[in-house]
Amino acid sequence: MFTYVMLGSNDLSRAGRFYDAVLGALGHARCSAGDDAEGLIGWGRYADDGRQELALWVGAPFDGRTASAGNGTMVALGAASRAQVDAFHAAALRHGGRSEGAPGLRPHYGPDFYVAYVRDPDGNKLAAVCRAAEG
Repeated sequence: MFTYVMLGSNDLSRAGRFYDAVLGALGHARCSAGDDAEGLIGWGRYADDGRQELALWVGAPFDGRTASAGNGTMVALGAASRAQVDAFHAAALRHGGRSEGAPGLRPHYGPDFYVAYVRDPDGNKLAAVCRAAEG
């Protein structure tokens, strides 16, 4: 369904350090769109001039105004294991993020719904979700 998600940041260097850590905990590395992505940092996949793209991009808003987090907006990222969810949460806290919900089961979403919620240094809300059984 999605090609990419874009989140605003007021400090791209700080955002880069944060997302390198939290997305690295989920197994994702930076990607590049070359000169077309000046002022943006991306993680995920970007190939064939964007014809193959599944990425998270972070950058200053194009309108030049201050970036702000949306009320009710959240990006949920898939994790391969509960250990990755735990590592995501810990990395976020070590790199300037804040917890919005410690790692754990949320049985009201399903018996195997293991998730952690954080906010990045700019206030954007993220989740890491694993639906695999404990193991």
